Amino acid sequence: MTGWTQHLIIAPILIPLAAAALLLFFDERRRVAKAMISLAATVLMGFVAIVLFRAETGLDGFQGVYLLGNWAAPFGIVLVLDGLSALMLLLAALLGLATLVFSLARWHAIGAHFHSMFQLLLMGVNGAFLTGDLFNLFVFFEVMLAASYGLMLHGSGPMRVKAGMHYIAINLVAALLFLIGVSLIYGTSGTLNMADLAARIPEIEPDRRLLLQAGAGVLGIAFLIKAGMWPLCFWLPSAYSAAAAPVAGLFAILSKLGIYVILRLTMLLFGDGPLAGFGSGFLLYGGTATLVFGIIGVLSSQALGRLAGYSVLVSSGTMLMVLGINDGAVSSGALLYMVSSTLTLAAFFMLIELVERGQDAGAAVLAVTMEAYGEGEESELEQAEGVAMPGTMALLGICFAACAILVAGLPPLSGFIAKFAMLSAMMGTGTIGIPPTAAVWTLAALVILSGVASLIAMSRVGIYTFWTSLEGVVPRVLVIEIVPVLFLLALTLVLTIQAGPAMQYMETTIRALSNPEVYIDAVRQAVVIGSSGQGGAH
Repeated sequence: MTGWTQHLIIAPILIPLAAAALLLFFDERRRVAKAMISLAATVLMGFVAIVLFRAETGLDGFQGVYLLGNWAAPFGIVLVLDGLSALMLLLAALLGLATLVFSLARWHAIGAHFHSMFQLLLMGVNGAFLTGDLFNLFVFFEVMLAASYGLMLHGSGPMRVKAGMHYIAINLVAALLFLIGVSLIYGTSGTLNMADLAARIPEIEPDRRLLLQAGAGVLGIAFLIKAGMWPLCFWLPSAYSAAAAPVAGLFAILSKLGIYVILRLTMLLFGDGPLAGFGSGFLLYGGTATLVFGIIGVLSSQALGRLAGYSVLVSSGTMLMVLGINDGAVSSGALLYMVSSTLTLAAFFMLIELVERGQDAGAAVLAVTMEAYGEGEESELEQAEGVAMPGTMALLGICFAACAILVAGLPPLSGFIAKFAMLSAMMGTGTIGIPPTAAVWTLAALVILSGVASLIAMSRVGIYTFWTSLEGVVPRVLVIEIVPVLFLLALTLVLTIQAGPAMQYMETTIRALSNPEVYIDAVRQAVVIGSSGQGGAH
């Protein structure tokens, strides 16, 4: 990557930062102007993400190292673009565009500074994906959290405020643990640059490695809180279900940020050498417990919002379990699963608001009661005769069915392809710390069971919502609201059609992550502008 495209690496950070600052100069009454600025910045960021993704050739060679301030690593701030970060940037840009368009219907006008916080959250997420050192990872993590606090409380309401207070308290603890972990790592190794740290770990004396492991463990807990690993996940279903629909849709990428950091640090720092396999057993058992907890939560959920929140835990549990298995073939399928599930859950969160507009507050509870006592079945059947479903409900029903198929992992969509890739790879791999045969069959059974549980829960809620509606109210849905949902679901269709190239990209990405020497050499050998030689800074 050379020329002007090299400087695009910093654009996903600068664009939302500049937009957020510019929006502060506009009065809240100028909503149209603020919306257009925010939309233009998000579209531009999406364009840059596509260019960077296309520039990532998918070969084993390293693509982009950007030296901020023209200072060489490890003394200066380094931004790093590889297959994984390019993929996450594109995913964040697509989610940002879809959720922002959805919010323009009404949510952006309910409360102050929505667009500024939205752009700052995108800045923090993009910076976390690109940064090459732990200190700036902490900085971008804090920017993201600060913006998410405001977005979580956007729209007010007692339930949202209650869940928001829990969300803020938990994430403040996570930020404190992050800072403690970073301090321990720096005190032990003398550096926070990821590439430099990976190169120094083999040289650290054995009696000091224990302190380094403690720091890495504390740092890992901070991101496991964000990823939602059991028992650190009790806040997540309530917070995500209480948030505004576009905010919850955007928050779908935040749990994947925790997965991203854990994957990045595990492969880079603990892939080989004296700390090989550090934390793998913990991730395996913790991911398994998270998956089981998510399955129970999905089956017990009656409200759509809670169902979506527990589905996030199922997705996180599956990813953490795969990281614990620590096998490249399984991880490739898991990356495709992560992309598919993130797009699906974001669409599902926005779809829930549209569906619930046509429901009475107690409709779901009354439907469950009638099913339990066998009352009202004949009258409902009689009322259903000769009643045609309105076009709006038909479209929402089709979207709901697509979400159900994707979440459950049924053929032929991308959710099935990703799960099939994981399961087929798991059957030929062992695991760390437990007998391979028992582990493989147990984990494969849990992945399949999670799909069955999601299918049961989604079918039950779908029947109550679309077939046995007590009120029969057709929700008023604007085009600007349904288009983002269709857009995200269309992206999963593209993943299905292009499953072959997508899996090749995921395999190449995992193979590059499994070879940390390429990352280390690219960062350490990047030269400043004006010096001799070839480097990533040009």
